[in-house]
Amino acid sequence: MRLADDEKAMLDGAQGEAVAAAMDLLVRYGEVLGAERLVDTDNVCGANLFGSRHSLVCGSPTPDAAFSEHSLDAPTVLTIPPVKAQSYQLIGPMDTKHWQVQGLPQAEHDEIVASERYNAEHGIHLLNTCTPYQVGNVPLKGEHCAWMESSAVVYVNSVLGARTNVEGRESTGAAMLTGKIPYWGLHLEENRRGTHLVEVTTPVEANLDWGLLGYWIGEQVPEEAIPVVDGIAATPDLVRLKHFGAAAASSGGVEMYHVPGITAEARTVEEALAGRAPVQRLRYGPAERREAHAHLNATARDDAVDLVMIGCPHATLGQIRDVVRLLEGRRVHADTELWVFTPRALRHVAEQNGYARALEEAGALLMSDTCPAIGQFLPKGTRVIATDSAKQVHYLPAIMNVQGWFGTLTECVDAAVTGTWRGERP
Repeated sequence: MRLADDEKAMLDGAQGEAVAAAMDLLVRYGEVLGAERLVDTDNVCGANLFGSRHSLVCGSPTPDAAFSEHSLDAPTVLTIPPVKAQSYQLIGPMDTKHWQVQGLPQAEHDEIVASERYNAEHGIHLLNTCTPYQVGNVPLKGEHCAWMESSAVVYVNSVLGARTNVEGRESTGAAMLTGKIPYWGLHLEENRRGTHLVEVTTPVEANLDWGLLGYWIGEQVPEEAIPVVDGIAATPDLVRLKHFGAAAASSGGVEMYHVPGITAEARTVEEALAGRAPVQRLRYGPAERREAHAHLNATARDDAVDLVMIGCPHATLGQIRDVVRLLEGRRVHADTELWVFTPRALRHVAEQNGYARALEEAGALLMSDTCPAIGQFLPKGTRVIATDSAKQVHYLPAIMNVQGWFGTLTECVDAAVTGTWRGERP
């Protein structure tokens, strides 16, 4: 790997031992990937890296020790300096307001709070969401980033045209300290061209339709593929593309896609494919939609619903408002919970708008910072969940051993009010 002068200086210890260890990690990481050099980044989204949450989990005596060992692969405890790059904390394990609803013990709550304080002291912005692009971190087309979280990565690569691979805890931690990331994969122009052409022959309009389409595509294409989706009649909004990308990244490994005329780097099918023939042509019609719907509801057997979960990826203000309107004059069933998840910053706005109060008055709860799959928590005794998220219904049954119904927002709110699934079935 060829290093620039400033990178050599960091590796040689000019900015301290922790930065040198971070640069060493990035060099070793890049060499394994076949990267020829590093690239500058000033936009890093990582996990809760720096705090005593890792001390709790890993047994390290201090946050610095935890980060030195588990993120920098350092043999000794290093003093971790403030971050160099603009750095953002992604979704975490705890809702700082409703943590008792999660069933967290006081000691774990205190550890996570201390972790966040440590992160903030080191200059990491506490967005606490899987959708940082909803609350201020909106990278520009062509901007090199270092992001974790598959649904966020596929959104910024595709919709915004920023450039990032799906990074891990270690590489994002090192990028925070150095402002560098290996120049490979989707950072390179030639790797961002479409590979598989998906011809859509059935209407794809509602959020549910976009989730089904994304899930089916993720199942069909190989992990390194970049699907080009042709035949979309109506321009989708942020929510639909959020659901689509999250679903495709869950059922497969899609990190980027093109919708000609809509996403950032493809005005036409020809431009998306860079003039090349597609590796494979796929057709998505009514039969394929039924197939995807059946797969997403494969774990569901019982009609009685214990939890309805909305907000994966985290809900927009519009989605929260829609839930409030669907609940107007109604109340959540006594045997069912309705949880809506959103970024911390948007929860504050929702409180100002009266949405949080309206949800609570109807028996629902507005939560933030986490989700049941990340935090691994459910109401006690939960056997059956319902959600409008293809991603959540893909992961939560496997993680928490529950049944999962997938449907529209209207169907999910109806299930919360009646305690029964009455929506579409395979």
